[in-house]
Amino acid sequence: MFVGDPDAMASAMALKKILVRKVENVGLAMINEVTRPDNIAMIKYLKIPVNKLTPLLAAQYDKFALVDSQPHHNPEFQKYEFSIVIDHHPESEKYPVNADFVEIRSDYGANSTILTEFLYNLKLKPGRLLSTALLYGIKTDTHSFENNFHDADMRAFRYLSKFAHHNLLRKIVRSEYKLEWLKYFSQALKKFRVIGDGLTVFMGEVDATDILVILADFFMKIHDISWDIVIGINEDKLIAIFRGDGIKHHMGKLAQRLFGDVGSAGGHKAMARAEVKLENLNEHPQQFLWSKMEECSIIQRLKKKNQKKDNGEE
Repeated sequence: MFVGDPDAMASAMALKKILVRKVENVGLAMINEVTRPDNIAMIKYLKIPVNKLTPLLAAQYDKFALVDSQPHHNPEFQKYEFSIVIDHHPESEKYPVNADFVEIRSDYGANSTILTEFLYNLKLKPGRLLSTALLYGIKTDTHSFENNFHDADMRAFRYLSKFAHHNLLRKIVRSEYKLEWLKYFSQALKKFRVIGDGLTVFMGEVDATDILVILADFFMKIHDISWDIVIGINEDKLIAIFRGDGIKHHMGKLAQRLFGDVGSAGGHKAMARAEVKLENLNEHPQQFLWSKMEECSIIQRLKKKNQKKDNGEE
């Protein structure tokens, strides 16, 4: 059982290979709908036999395993008693993990690395498709080794590279956008607003929150932009995606300062996310956004810095 991102899907594939000869049947199930084009491509090209978790599907099994997550991460997981939990996210003192087998390596950059080590130590050679999936899982969760990673991630990546289908991997990596999403790039290029060394974009209604993530990553590729915030509305929620270069500002703290008092917000130094129910807002979402940003001291400092440059003081 897992959330359908590349690292989780690859980990589930590997665990299935380990268990398939030990138990009667192994099924892969995810709690969410896969919407990102690269994730859809991964399922298609690597032939991942995954299904959406339903009560009817769950009733067919008497044991459950959870990869790339922990039971307290999502209310859906709390309905099940897990026999196996394998994860690389930090443990919570408030919510200890109870299972027959627990392996949590919070210093690892990817959960796929843990499963690769299991396969190696069990002398189970990963096939071409599984190797490609695990390689992609490590690549995505370490952001191609730009984020925090462990030496074990590098070792696993080198090992899997010998077996992976690299042409398929390139095809999956390049499947970033849906054709119908191109209209949002046009809108974003007209709407963005530069503030100091960063920018913000309010997109209004969007079909999927993945669009906001893609746009936030896109704007970080612009020279002299060290942070951005892309905001949109989806399913009666205001969603804000934060990206930064990890040098000047802490985006997780910024997300909490802007939205922590009205919704859920948090993340890391370079990546963060906030969600606010529209019913919690007493004004138009765009006006609410700018009101919150006016209150933020970081934005105020950036504005003052801009004014000094305009006045020739710097």
